[in-house]
Amino acid sequence: MALMHVDFFSDVLGMGVNMDVIIPQETSKQIGMEGRAADGAYKTVYLLHGMSDDHTVWQRRTSIERYVSRLGIAVVMPPTHLGFYTDTKYGMPYWTFIAEELPRICREFFPRLSGRREDTLAAGLSMGGYGAWKLGLGASDTFGAAASLSGALDMAGGGHKRLAEEKKALFQGIFGSEEELKGSDNDLFALAERLVAGKKKRPRLYAWCGTEDFLYEDNLRAWEHMRKLGYDLTCEESEGDHRWKYWDAKIQDVLRWWLGTETDLQ
Repeated sequence: MALMHVDFFSDVLGMGVNMDVIIPQETSKQIGMEGRAADGAYKTVYLLHGMSDDHTVWQRRTSIERYVSRLGIAVVMPPTHLGFYTDTKYGMPYWTFIAEELPRICREFFPRLSGRREDTLAAGLSMGGYGAWKLGLGASDTFGAAASLSGALDMAGGGHKRLAEEKKALFQGIFGSEEELKGSDNDLFALAERLVAGKKKRPRLYAWCGTEDFLYEDNLRAWEHMRKLGYDLTCEESEGDHRWKYWDAKIQDVLRWWLGTETDLQ
């Protein structure tokens, strides 16, 4: 695999940003690892970070490069700071950046990235789990699948109230008031309903959450809502809380689910 650190300018954000990108490379002489480059266009994972992290965290906390080395897929790891993958009330258009500008820029920089929605996955943890499902539901022409690990999936319900207790000004700056959030495009429940009502392409959805996680009840509500709407949803729960040892294991399950393979990624 090739790991690329990319500094570029975002017209949408009006500032310089960076991202890390893993690109497949055919190799045979690496000790302890082999690399495979698929024929044709590369399937692509947009891998999103959580609230306390940045675009480097998946490399520092997991073995994501090793997990994808034999799959022949690309991984894009972008930043959105504490913007919750949203065009914020305080004026930073992180949603437009992540949903529209970033895929276009990535496909310009790396022409072998597939442009097919079926080949494009959004995945993330916690805040990034919210962002991943939001990309699947709000940009389904680009993202054919979305996977959440311990995601903040019910921000218009319990999630917003719980998190806003400590960071009220931050969340009002992102979403506005609770009344403004409820039913908006930042409310995943409402976004999923509108996608169904508009008879648009729906993403495949995956979610995992630990039963000891503070977001567990929020996940149960979101999963039930998606089931009632008829989404293709795979949801799993197991013992665990909000920690990287679980996300490191479950990102491997996400890749297997998306690709429909039982490949040993270790």
